[in-house]
Amino acid sequence: MERIPHFINGARVSDADRFGPVFNPATGAQEKEVALASAARVEEAIAAAQAALPGWRATSLAKRTNIFFRVRELLTQRKSELAAILTSEHGKVLSDAEGEISRGLENIEFATGLSHMLKGERSEQVSSGVDVHSVRQPVGVVACITPFNFPAMVPLWMIGSALACGNTVLLKPSEKDPSSAVFIAEVFAEAGLPPGVLNVVHGDKEAVDVLLEHPGVKAVSFVGSTPIAQSIYKRAADHGKRVQALGGAKNHMVVLPDADLDMAADAAVSAAYGSAGERCMAVSVLVAVGNIADDLVKAISTRMADLKIGPGTDPASQMGPLITKEHRDRVASYVAGAADEGATVVVDGRQQDFDSDGFFIGVSLLDHVKPGMKVYDDEIFGPVLSVVRADSYRDAVQLVNENEFGNGVAIFTRDGGAARQFEFDVEAGMVGVNVPIPVPVGTFSFGGWKNSLFGDTHMYGPDSIRFYTRGKVVTTRWPDPSTSVIDLGFPQVD
Repeated sequence: MERIPHFINGARVSDADRFGPVFNPATGAQEKEVALASAARVEEAIAAAQAALPGWRATSLAKRTNIFFRVRELLTQRKSELAAILTSEHGKVLSDAEGEISRGLENIEFATGLSHMLKGERSEQVSSGVDVHSVRQPVGVVACITPFNFPAMVPLWMIGSALACGNTVLLKPSEKDPSSAVFIAEVFAEAGLPPGVLNVVHGDKEAVDVLLEHPGVKAVSFVGSTPIAQSIYKRAADHGKRVQALGGAKNHMVVLPDADLDMAADAAVSAAYGSAGERCMAVSVLVAVGNIADDLVKAISTRMADLKIGPGTDPASQMGPLITKEHRDRVASYVAGAADEGATVVVDGRQQDFDSDGFFIGVSLLDHVKPGMKVYDDEIFGPVLSVVRADSYRDAVQLVNENEFGNGVAIFTRDGGAARQFEFDVEAGMVGVNVPIPVPVGTFSFGGWKNSLFGDTHMYGPDSIRFYTRGKVVTTRWPDPSTSVIDLGFPQVD
């Protein structure tokens, strides 16, 4: 059985006392096992990152830039190879896997502009003979803890900016689909990244505990569920680390009565069921405003009947399986309990049969959902779309703003004034206007509000430069020695 290694100090490390299973979600069979790091192994990786830090920090911006251009070239050439790895361990269809890699490459492209992004500021003659300038310097060793749902994109979001800023990195990917992290690290090494600058350690709570508490780790980036994000934010901050922890979501798509209902129905199906709903930006709640709900539910259910669900390697498949059997059963339990809570089960994904032992489930559509129901309140993270009926625009906005999450939200309308007002009113970090999944391009930053983000900065883009660097201000004066005097007073500007 294939064994997935760590990648420490430029080399694969396969030996371990414990191993975890890695399944092919399309077949349900264990095909690989991954080494789970002990505390000592994580400390070994931290030591490698610490040793590599001075040299990498001193590497010129021009040389760093050349490495990122080479990484972009190599990942583009090998996109199909990496996509096949993603599909075999996560289950998503190949086209979705390739799209994930493309979105991750946006941050590598952003990082090639690091000589511009790391420019400081300068003011001369702020006082007589005194100049001031600012610089941004790396924070040190950074831990990146990434989720199972985007095993290539999210690591690229984090490590691109972290490395560009001169930090060294420990990447701890999900143990459910870990191979892509090693693949990416080896591509960086092939591109010329020195040993120890990017290390990959696999593991569970034992490994994470070391990353959160070790004094050699100066910053932590995390993406996962809200309860875990809260815990990681608090524990890492308590140990003096800079932290950004992105949590869960319950993304609403508001459809106003004037919207093109066919376009809205297409968007709802795409955004709710793409990647089997295992996206933190998936639309999980559709808010139908006014009297359009019946027509919209009918249009969505009609489209659902034509969806092709199957192995991600099948070109005909539009949606693959869920990541594990346990997660599939958890998603099914929400649909099973929806009717008892008062919702109407329009389409029950549990009723679809699959000729496979994989972790498949059909798509579900629930109507007459209300706050207080588990299907509304919880992040299901699966192919379940809930429809909530609202009487007015004001009611729809209130519904969105009262939700504990504030990751992404969308509005579908032909009314520019209503869209502009929605952008002003709604409490969420990312807003789409006739765009169901408003993930920003790489030159902007990704992140939510409320219980969807813990920390002060968003991910990738300009915010990532601020997170992965510290500001330093330098005041200089080169006076004539003959003018030097003792002055015990507070420095004055003259």
